[in-house]
Amino acid sequence: MSLTGTPFFLTSILLLIVAFVLPFALWGRIAGPPLLRSLARLLMLLFAQVTAITVVFVMVNNANNLYDTWGDLLGTGSHIEEAQNLGPDGMGGRQIKNEPKQLQRFRPADDPKVGPGVQMTDLRGRISGVQGEVYVWLPPQYNDPAYRNRKFPVVELLPGYPGSAKTWLGSLRVADQVRPLMQNGQVKPYILVSPRTDVFPGADTGCVNIPGKVNADSWLTVDVRKMIVDNFRAGETADSWALAGYSAGAHCAAKLALSHPDRYRAAVAMSGYNDPALERDSLAGKDPKLRIESNPMHILKSANAAGRPPRTALYVSGAAGDGYQAGLGLRQFASFPTTVDVHRIASDAGGHTMKVWEHQVPQIFRWLGMQLRG
Repeated sequence: MSLTGTPFFLTSILLLIVAFVLPFALWGRIAGPPLLRSLARLLMLLFAQVTAITVVFVMVNNANNLYDTWGDLLGTGSHIEEAQNLGPDGMGGRQIKNEPKQLQRFRPADDPKVGPGVQMTDLRGRISGVQGEVYVWLPPQYNDPAYRNRKFPVVELLPGYPGSAKTWLGSLRVADQVRPLMQNGQVKPYILVSPRTDVFPGADTGCVNIPGKVNADSWLTVDVRKMIVDNFRAGETADSWALAGYSAGAHCAAKLALSHPDRYRAAVAMSGYNDPALERDSLAGKDPKLRIESNPMHILKSANAAGRPPRTALYVSGAAGDGYQAGLGLRQFASFPTTVDVHRIASDAGGHTMKVWEHQVPQIFRWLGMQLRG
């Protein structure tokens, strides 16, 4: 039975009802020695507690899209076929222009919570060696004959950790929010792409490449990006691409955009951080060298010192102690053509929650409209 969805939720509710009825029905009817009766009653109480915790977990998981599968929850699922050393550019000596097209079959999304019009595919990354699902939503204008020769900008959506590829489309309702804004002209039409980021069992990759473990950077910035260009009327240049993330996804969005200004023009980071070690399960944070190299502040300072400040626009939002200071640190080192817009969220706005990030969706997409072009 799937971890998410109605069947498992209803099953957990049914078990909870049974767990609470059993003690009332059987408590005084249990026969046998006192020790056996006490053990049976204890097991009934434990069963009631476990089912109650299960119901709460299922409700929280369905609301926040934390875990998609049992493998994600138990840390037993791996989405890595290989993890070769791909070098500094994450390409392993290959040129993307020389790679054959990777045409995919798409099907309607398997979860109605992501809303109408969302399609998905299972992608096997030829460069990264990572495989996983990718969700795609096309703007209302995509199938309009007036736009048949138009290429659209793309926003790659990254969840926190743990987090499902469905979170932006489900919990944050990004498509539901931006669709009417695109239809009335308040927001430019974008293709929304939400790839799996939970690809290493039991750990947050920090969106880095680690030879022998995982090539998460190349998965997101090479394989997913190429697949979208190969299958849709998507812009190919950096001016047409942006990243947006919250929490651990915010760290990834800023890190990837600053690392690859040839692939992305802008990034949105909500309630994120610069030091990957702030996520205790981060592979990057546990490696002393990667902890420094994948810090967006270090990336920015190094680029400035080399005389190549990235042509990257960052939108960083967060409350005090939850992303705001990270934005100020980046803005301190921003040198033209790098720009960093920092927005402080009120401490009583809702904390580190979906509610806070969902509320920002219209604003961040209006900002993205000033940074990207098709």
